Formats: sequence, structure tokens, C-alpha cells
Amino acid sequence: MAFRIRYHYRKQQKEIGYANDKHHSPYDAIAAAEGLNLAEFHRMENQLANVSRNDKKTLKEFREEYFRKLGFSQITIFREE
Repeated sequence: MAFRIRYHYRKQQKEIGYANDKHHSPYDAIAAAEGLNLAEFHRMENQLANVSRNDKKTLKEFREEYFRKLGFSQITIFREE
């Protein structure tokens, strides 16, 4: 089953394909589609994961807030039919 990601970036709605075998997360897929370098994001995410072990809510909030600051909004994942 194929997935699609729909999101808003710089006041434009965009849609891309998504596969788990090609990207670590939907956020990585979005960044790759927009040509963004996420090296700093991954470094901070790893530090946060080490500090807040087993606290998935904190990691999710960090990801959402980081991408909101980059200008992304309304990120939704859905299956193609």
C-alpha cells in the first residue's frame, strides 16, 4: 500500500508520495522534497531521545514544533486507494 503526504509550505498546498523503506519518517520525506538539510534537526532529536527515554510525546511535540518553525503546517498522511 502506498502512502501520500499532504502539507502546506510557504502558503502552498503540496502532496508527495511516501514509502517507509525510502525515508526514516514523514518529516524526512517532506524535507527531502523541499531540499532542506536536517542534520541539525537529527542531532537535536537524538539528544532529546537520549534525555527523555520512552517519552514519545515529547519527541512528537519537538518534531511538530521544529517543522512549524520551518514553515510547514497541516501535515497529513493518508493511503492511496
